[in-house]
Amino acid sequence: MENEVGVQAKEQVAEYDQRRELRLINEMMELLVTHHGGEMTEEGLDSAIDALQQAIQISRASHAGQFRKSGEPYFFHPLRVAHMAARYWMDFPSVIAAILHDVVEDTDLSLEHISRNFGEEVALLVNGLTKVEDDRLSREALQAETYRKQLLAAIEDIRVLCLKFWDRIDNMRTLSALSAAKQQRIAEETRKVYVPLARHLGMGMVATELESLALATIYPGRASRYRKALDCLRDESGPDLRKIRAALANSFEHHKLSTRQKDRWRPFSISAARDAGRGVAALYTLDIQVDRAMDAYLALGILHSLFPPIPGKLRDHLYTMSRHGYQALKTTVQAGEHRLRVEITTRKFARFNEAGVLAPGFDFSQGNFQSLMTSLMEGESAIDTESLRLASSQIRVFTPRGEPRTLPEGSGVLDFAFDIHEELGLHASRARINGKTRLLKARLMDGDQVAIERADTPQVLPKWLEWAVTPRARNAIRKYLRTRVRKSEQ
Repeated sequence: MENEVGVQAKEQVAEYDQRRELRLINEMMELLVTHHGGEMTEEGLDSAIDALQQAIQISRASHAGQFRKSGEPYFFHPLRVAHMAARYWMDFPSVIAAILHDVVEDTDLSLEHISRNFGEEVALLVNGLTKVEDDRLSREALQAETYRKQLLAAIEDIRVLCLKFWDRIDNMRTLSALSAAKQQRIAEETRKVYVPLARHLGMGMVATELESLALATIYPGRASRYRKALDCLRDESGPDLRKIRAALANSFEHHKLSTRQKDRWRPFSISAARDAGRGVAALYTLDIQVDRAMDAYLALGILHSLFPPIPGKLRDHLYTMSRHGYQALKTTVQAGEHRLRVEITTRKFARFNEAGVLAPGFDFSQGNFQSLMTSLMEGESAIDTESLRLASSQIRVFTPRGEPRTLPEGSGVLDFAFDIHEELGLHASRARINGKTRLLKARLMDGDQVAIERADTPQVLPKWLEWAVTPRARNAIRKYLRTRVRKSEQ
């Protein structure tokens, strides 16, 4: 009897797994056709679908009999990674690479086989996601070489990093089956490396989720207390928030304004846990999406006519990105007894805010990204996490001709000069910031206009390394100082 119950239970689990697998595959196909089918010929779309189905079959067969630490069939991991890739507007080659991203590392299938069957594009992406294997290297050295390999691949194709984000998110969501020490190591790596990289690519929602998952692993007790406090606050404030949204929906409809309202509660972080006692005002944001930018200003007017705005809380980042890359109107209103944060943006900008570089129409500076990655590769360590942290928040400054330059927050005059050209940086003597003369150690603010005064000969000093923060500037300064030392020794 017990054996029959066991067999029945296994059959139920297998049936559930089959339904789950089929749902993920069908949703993935639907997303790909919706996002990319219109740009492809009928033959091209059929060919891409056939290739994806072939990849699914190969991955399923290759991972057959493999299980994760949690006991789940391994194939669900690449399937979920591919599903996330499709959700975030990634194309057929990217989703195929996601399906196959672990076969070279964990099975007998070779990269050459992938290249022959799916092309060089897919093989490049899979190779970028495959860990470095070398028995002669320590774990730390292998990790450094894997980072280096990913950065090199990302310089050539940004999709490598994006796929790595989905891989890391799924791994972080299923981390509990690993040992405590391994959980901590992966969480710290996620926070120091992948969170700032996601922010630098404008992928704010991805960065936020990765950081929240990492911090919840590092501080499980705080995370559990925060979730309980948040659940309690949601239950208490739910009826009032529904009334507020209903009042807004009625007013928007009266003005024939098409909108979409969405609740957003702060994910776990150290600062969110500290603010948990401050209630709705600190932990909740009402997101309102409209069709056009002019509709956003109309929605703002309607909102403020219903609920009085809090003075000094309005921020207009609809056309000029905030330092974290978001594009929205931000305000705080008093809605009855609740003080509410509200963000109003267009559906297009909402996609930018969520998916950054992957969102259709997002204006991504490939040159700036490649410059940062190259500078990190040329630095003293395999990956400079402090430089990555700096690069995740940005300022925009202007040349004397009004040309914008994007720099990490905290950058100074020297960082600006070296960003223009290495020779200008080496010969910099002073700067004029908004028309006023400043020293080379001066820090820049968002919106500054900067002109560099040149000297006839290089003016580089060792203390410049204390004034510069960007990898590009610091690497150039170090290189020049070393060259000067070698010349003096000859």
